[in-house]
Order: sequence, then structure tokens, then C-alpha cells
Amino acid sequence: MTQPLTIDFVSDVACPWCAIGLSSLQLALSRLGDAVDARIVVHPFELNPQMGPDGEDIVEYLGRKYGRTPAQIAETQAMIRERGESVGFQFGPRTRVYNTFDAHRLMHWAGIKGRQVPLKRALLQAYHAEGRDPSDHEVLVEAAQSAGLDAAEASDVLRRGDYADDVRAEERKYQEMGIQSVPSIIFNQRYLVTGGQSVEAFEQAIQRILAEA
Repeated sequence: MTQPLTIDFVSDVACPWCAIGLSSLQLALSRLGDAVDARIVVHPFELNPQMGPDGEDIVEYLGRKYGRTPAQIAETQAMIRERGESVGFQFGPRTRVYNTFDAHRLMHWAGIKGRQVPLKRALLQAYHAEGRDPSDHEVLVEAAQSAGLDAAEASDVLRRGDYADDVRAEERKYQEMGIQSVPSIIFNQRYLVTGGQSVEAFEQAIQRILAEA
């Protein structure tokens, strides 16, 4: 018997663990096959909401924010690349960190259009694999088009500033719920799993949730 499953995926385009987590989650769902009818809804979280329009060098940013040395950052990035490869996500060179608010506005619109997950994957690919700027409207429109969305409409959404209030309201909602790191994945509005978990961990968690349901 197929069981419905709602998955709220709270994340940021800037977060490499979100790329790993989404890939792992989708692989876990594919393994479960007809046992589950999953609906993934992506929600906004900004790791660097005060970031300026030009972005910042990633080593300087991570060093200041987390107190890490360049060697420690390089070691972590190598581990992230390895984890990504294990779930089919190829990380490329990321040299800068950018503001992602406009990306979240576009994601909100994509949710209305029923193309949210494809756009999320396209944006993660553009930034983490190709090193492109997810605050650049041309990059965002290209990602929208590759996700099956109308490029002209995407451009209009970005130009007009649409859905800014909706994104901020959602961000406040999850902050008030206690979400402080991403990815945070909430199953059936009850069960929280955090971090870029392995495929096996997601599969086991989903099986337990379905059994309890």
C-alpha cells in the first residue's frame, strides 16, 4: 500500500549540506518506490542574510564566521566533495559566498507553479557545481528555464520584487519553530531530521515514520 508523506525541506542555496541532503533524500525515496507517495516542499533559510551584492571570498567568510583556518576549510571542502560524489552530486570550485534572498523569492514562485524541486536542484547545481552567482538575475532566470519554468515570467518576478514578504514570513516561522541550521527536514509536520544524512539514514527514518503512521 502506498502511503502519503509530506516533506518540508528547510534549506539555503548557499548550503553545501543542503545539496547533499536533497540528493540523499531523493535517492532514499527512489529506493522506497511505490511504498511512499512523497511531496517535497522547499522552505527558505538564509545562512548569510546580511551579505552584500558583491558577495565575499569564501575562505574569508568561513574563517570569520566559524573561526577556521584556510587549511581546515580546504579539508572540510574535500570531505564535502567526497560526500557529494557518494550521492551523485558533483561539487565544483566555489570561491565566493553570495546573498540568496532573490533565489528564495524565485523558489516561492516556483512552488506556486509546481516546479520547486527542479528549480532547487538547478540552483544548487549553478552555485555548488558551476560556481555561479545565485544572486545574479540572469543566473536565476537560466535556472528557472532549465527547470521548465517560463523565463520571461521568472524575470518579471525578480524585477518586481515579488514574494519578498512571503519569504520573510516563512523564514520567521521556521526560526520561531527553533530551526537554526540547515538542511532541516520535517516529515508529516512531526518528525525532524537535520543535516546531510546518508541515503540509508533517510530510508530508515522514512520507514519508521511510515510504520508509525
